[in-house]
Amino acid sequence: MLNYIIRRLIGAIPVIVGVIAVVFVLTTIVPGDPARLMVGQRGNPETIAKIRHEMGLDKPLVVQFVDFMKNAVTFNLGKSYRNNMTVVDALLTRLPVTIKLAIFSMIIAVIVGVPLGILSAIRQYTWIDYSAMIFAILGISAPVFWAGLLAVVLFCQVLGWIPGTGIGNGEWIYYVLPSLVLGLRPGALIARLTRSSMLEIIRQDYIRTARAKGLAEKVVIMKHALRNALIPVVTVIGIETASLLSGVVVTEQIFSIPGIGRLSVEALVNRDFPVIRGVVLFMAFLFVFANLIVDLSYPFFDPRIKYD
Repeated sequence: MLNYIIRRLIGAIPVIVGVIAVVFVLTTIVPGDPARLMVGQRGNPETIAKIRHEMGLDKPLVVQFVDFMKNAVTFNLGKSYRNNMTVVDALLTRLPVTIKLAIFSMIIAVIVGVPLGILSAIRQYTWIDYSAMIFAILGISAPVFWAGLLAVVLFCQVLGWIPGTGIGNGEWIYYVLPSLVLGLRPGALIARLTRSSMLEIIRQDYIRTARAKGLAEKVVIMKHALRNALIPVVTVIGIETASLLSGVVVTEQIFSIPGIGRLSVEALVNRDFPVIRGVVLFMAFLFVFANLIVDLSYPFFDPRIKYD
């Protein structure tokens, strides 16, 4: 197991380096001068030149890239151009909000998606199956911005059940609506994947053998079938959780949630390159870590899988 983890971590190094290189190139070729944005269009050329020198923007691109790589290794990602706050502090300030939103959303997605997929599989071609698949298709197809705006209008403006956008003083009620909207797509995806995986498993010989032995249907489904069917579902849950933790831009913008997603939008608008690079680097680490955790969880569901 330890050797496998070490190999995976070593294999992740080229991925991280590649992500850093791509982000650096893209943020370099983006039109706009951060120094000019800070002082305005009528800024003094001498002042702009001084700010560019302090930011290191007057150095050759190769030197800037080497400096960025050195600092990234030590997690010294520089300071924000807008608020003179370190990138690490900016991420840590916004991260707790995104973590809460991601956890609530994924809990809703799993609670809805897994049971719905199981019922749909064991009641194939019934009204339960058709209803579940209609929900899954709508959940996957509905654009997040449309579902979010509709939810705000209906539950905040018309019904008044939710106090409004933002997070208030951190009360849980502010996370209910965005969590439901954010958990809609992964919940629908989990439901479809659970159904297809369960349908494949319950047709296996060992399931027929378990039924022939007289085991209760509940035991056959929950103990024998579900455990093996959950392997692809766990993979999707891990990837979707990493995606939610990296910050869902549209949802956080619609509900005015000060998380990682909104931080990335603000950084893009203001050409805040250190923050943009920090957010993307954080996402890359998160996805690598999520993939590793998902792979390590497979032996729990299928003892035949071993990492030697």
